[in-house]
Amino acid sequence: MSNLRIETEGYLAQITLNRPEVRNAFNDEAIAELTQAFTQLGQDSQVRAIVLAAEGPAFCAGADLNWMRRMADYTHAENLADAAQLAEMLLVIYTCPKPTVARIQGDVYAGGMGLVAACDLAVSVDTANYCLSEVKLGLYPATISPYVIRAMGARAAHRYFLTAERFDAAEALRIGFVHAVVSADQLDDKLAEITKALVNASPNAVRECKTLLLDVAGKDIDAALIAHTVQGIASIRASDEGKEGVQSFLNKRKPNWLG
Repeated sequence: MSNLRIETEGYLAQITLNRPEVRNAFNDEAIAELTQAFTQLGQDSQVRAIVLAAEGPAFCAGADLNWMRRMADYTHAENLADAAQLAEMLLVIYTCPKPTVARIQGDVYAGGMGLVAACDLAVSVDTANYCLSEVKLGLYPATISPYVIRAMGARAAHRYFLTAERFDAAEALRIGFVHAVVSADQLDDKLAEITKALVNASPNAVRECKTLLLDVAGKDIDAALIAHTVQGIASIRASDEGKEGVQSFLNKRKPNWLG
């Protein structure tokens, strides 16, 4: 895959955006490769967590300019098909059965904001800047909006969608768009701290927890939702890893998924 570099070490996989010459902006080929990579790694039983990283000074600048030039001549039907591919990629990342962490080493703009928002966790360097720049181009962030609004909250989205203001990592942390902000020399240490916690957890519990988050977030707390959660806890208590986890805790030993 020319647009990506994929590496696996132990239970951890890393997908690296590898187009630094265009600030890791994506085109239709990169979108297809990201979709395939997250699909395959999400199904790999040896992988317990996935890091999305980038090469060069920027994390992702959104859409590639050459791709945008081609899109300018697209018909409405071609635009629909093209946008559907981007939407599929974001959904595949968001619903990946393995926990995903964005390693943000540089600026994040436009569609790149969707990549970060689709990941479960995000760790940023303190020098990174963020921007939802679409309205400056006469566009709007439609395809990425379900993920970005969930990540930063509706109130912050009202501001940054409408103004296209650039904001810094401290503001990204304040509004909840990222989970940690560190200096560049601390980035990999913080990433290792988070990924260690992910790979040491019960793989089945993490997978079910991601499904729980998708099922529960934003839903009304009604009888149906309560019944769903009651069924969920009863099922996972009866699972092999659920039994093993409780027994290992009570007996003060490591659970078997830690080897």
